[in-house]
Amino acid sequence: MRFNNYYFLSLCLALLILSSCRFNPNVQGRGSAELQGSWNEEPPAFVDTLLQYSQHSFKFTCDSFYATISTRSKVNYYDDHCFNKGEWKEYAKGVYVVSHDTLYINGTFTQSNFRQKLSGCYRIGQYVPVFLVKKLSAERIELFDLSQNIPVILKLKEKLTCDPQPL
Repeated sequence: MRFNNYYFLSLCLALLILSSCRFNPNVQGRGSAELQGSWNEEPPAFVDTLLQYSQHSFKFTCDSFYATISTRSKVNYYDDHCFNKGEWKEYAKGVYVVSHDTLYINGTFTQSNFRQKLSGCYRIGQYVPVFLVKKLSAERIELFDLSQNIPVILKLKEKLTCDPQPL
């Protein structure tokens, strides 16, 4: 008799757990309506005093982003064939989320065609900057890069509308 109660309770618990699970939708999220579009960064006034500076171009579509990072450096941190006279571009893609006053970006560095990058010059792996959103308007976004302590001013280049795509 005791065995039957244990079996019945185990079965009820298993059914309860299985009924509480559900699959995530196979469609990307909508993201932030204010960010949808292509944005170019304006360099700060003190850019000439920096040893290295990266200027961003972002494209936000639904909950995804594509970034082009143009870097100018006065100091060579890489092999000579990678340094390219102190100017190069990096690319990244992934997803983002805006929570309260913070823009969290979670992506990976890619090749120029936004396909996976496994080797080569410059950074490889995760691209996970965190930006504090200082001001947000239809044509301009003022961010503060928490990892580099530099203001980032983005100007709208082209407005886009989110059309969620299947994953």
